[in-house]
Amino acid sequence: MYQKVIVCVVGTRPEAIKMAPVVLALRRQNFFDVKILATGQHAAMLDQALGHFKLTADINLHIMKERQSLDHITSSVLTGSGEYFDTVKPSAVLVHGDTTTTLAAALAGFYRKIPVGHVEAGLRSNNMYLPFPEEMNRVLTDRITTWAFAPTPLAKENLIKEGTPEKNILVTGNTVIDALFYTVKATEKPACEDLRLLPENAPFLLVTAHRRESWGEPLENICSALNKLLDLHPELWMVIPMHKNPAVRETIKKNLGGKKQVILCDPLDYPDFVWAMNTSRFILSDSGGVQEEASAIRKPVLILRDVTERPEAVENGSGILVGVDREKIIKKASELLVSSEYYNSIEKRCDAQPFGNGTASLKIAEALKADLG
Repeated sequence: MYQKVIVCVVGTRPEAIKMAPVVLALRRQNFFDVKILATGQHAAMLDQALGHFKLTADINLHIMKERQSLDHITSSVLTGSGEYFDTVKPSAVLVHGDTTTTLAAALAGFYRKIPVGHVEAGLRSNNMYLPFPEEMNRVLTDRITTWAFAPTPLAKENLIKEGTPEKNILVTGNTVIDALFYTVKATEKPACEDLRLLPENAPFLLVTAHRRESWGEPLENICSALNKLLDLHPELWMVIPMHKNPAVRETIKKNLGGKKQVILCDPLDYPDFVWAMNTSRFILSDSGGVQEEASAIRKPVLILRDVTERPEAVENGSGILVGVDREKIIKKASELLVSSEYYNSIEKRCDAQPFGNGTASLKIAEALKADLG
């Protein structure tokens, strides 16, 4: 039987994690010839994430270079993905989320009149510079999209307000929950040696910060708050996987590198990161996916951003917006550390699961088979 080609494009580790369950679901259909195009916007981290799901890229553009500019990423992905589409002639292209890879690959598909499916469509902060450049990336991608796979009803509302026909939108839940449930079952203990430095049963916070708008003074404020928390709570440990970008690593190492109870490490493989989320007391992060994952595993997360395109995490889940305000970070983190009543109230809010039940990828695969069949 002739199989229709679908190209799934990933460029960063979060994209790979969230697209992997979709690839697996599509392949189970036995209807599609599913190709994985990796752009290499993140290099080693991308391969690690795919490997966890026993997947490998069919082609890798290897675009990454040190201190790469947005211009470089956009032009390299646009050219490279376009050339690959010309070779395999796909019936559809799937992109995920809001990275520069997402927009450039979607545009390459549009230029060839190949229908584009946008996984995690419709998220909005309603500020084109927060996060930057992700908000513009996802807005433009949704204008190109044939299938808008919205993770929540609110995302669907956003798309309808902007003129996307309702027939083009399917609310699926978020595929990161599919990936999370897969990984929780498969991971009993961490493989990373750095995580084994944690004393048994030691309370620790998991911290991630990488967004461009946090570089410089905002990240300095975050580090200052973390130092103060360590002074206030001497029993506390912290695990900080550092993004590969030098602008992030240099600031974190300068401010926290000498602290005995701070574990600074390279970005964790996804199973170890899930273990760390699950085992931590709570999480501080500017990541979008972490907001969804934390809600699913009933874990509070202090969101190190002023706005979020996932208000469901704040309204129904475990998210608490603290921005990069030093005093606010210290206040809210200390409340969670000392008040079991406050902590439990946050945990109870996670009973509502706004981001789905782990079946998003199946819904996407079935919809594409119905339309392309």
